[in-house]
Amino acid sequence: MNLTISGHHLDVTPAIREYVQNKLERITRHFDQVIDTHVILCIDNLTEKAKRQKAEINLRVAGKILHVASAAHDLYAAIDMLMDRLDRQVLKYKQMMQDFTHTSPKRLPDAGDDAEPATA
Repeated sequence: MNLTISGHHLDVTPAIREYVQNKLERITRHFDQVIDTHVILCIDNLTEKAKRQKAEINLRVAGKILHVASAAHDLYAAIDMLMDRLDRQVLKYKQMMQDFTHTSPKRLPDAGDDAEPATA
C-alpha cells in the first residue's frame, strides 16, 4: 500500500504522520487489498474566525475510490472521525464484494432432484 500524507497550510510533523499510520493499521486489518492512500490535512480560516482542522482521505481499492472527509476544532479529533467513517465504508465495501461472488449455475442443485414424487 502506497501512503501519501500532505498538509495544506500546515507542516506534517512526524507525530502526525505516525498517528495517521497507526490509525490506518485498523483499516488494513479489516481489508488488506488497498492499492494506495492519499491523506490531506489542512487548516481553514473561516469567516467567524474559528480555525477548522480538516482531514480528507482517498483510498483506492480494486475498481473503486473511497473518499471521506471530516472537520473538527482539533486535528487529532478530525483524524479520528475520518478513520471511523472510513472504517465503516471499507467494511461496507468488503461485504459488498463478498456478496458479489456467486456460485456457478452448474454447481447449484437441481430443483427437480430434490422434489418428492407425488402420490395419488
